[in-house]
Amino acid sequence: MTDQPIRKSMNKPEAAGRMVQWAVELSQFNIEYHPRTAIKAQALVDFIAEFTLLEDDSPDNETQLWTIQTDGSSAKKKGGVGVIINTPNEEKLRYGVQLKFPTTNNEAEYEGILTGLRLGKALGAKNLLIQSNSKLVIGQIREEYEAKEERMQKYLKLTKHLAREFDKLEFVRIPRD
Repeated sequence: MTDQPIRKSMNKPEAAGRMVQWAVELSQFNIEYHPRTAIKAQALVDFIAEFTLLEDDSPDNETQLWTIQTDGSSAKKKGGVGVIINTPNEEKLRYGVQLKFPTTNNEAEYEGILTGLRLGKALGAKNLLIQSNSKLVIGQIREEYEAKEERMQKYLKLTKHLAREFDKLEFVRIPRD
């Protein structure tokens, strides 16, 4: 047997149909292929399933307040976001995101707020208190400051769009310390 078909299969393993070709080539050796499960996706599903309150389990789910604290920071070529979610059941969830694109500190702060809003929505929260230490970003969201730069206007528009998903939503600036 020549190793040409196997070499051909190895060239581009990400291409569609390659696994079928592998299965045919390896079938003569009684080797079975079992695909690896998506661990990251399963972890997210488990996280959401564990912390999503079902309406039947909590009749006053509409009035329960979730508190989400966000912070963002930037470096030369990338930034990061931290989100702490305090559930109505007093559980504390921590979430971190690495931003793999150049960003300013204010953009990173918006990314933190957007991440918090998305997580709140995914967890089924209806009433949110968002806390951030960014005077500018919170001021723009509360319409105390004008978003002058185009990128800030886009972040503000997206934030306002996501805000419509909640019954009650309040943005509060907290001191940096």
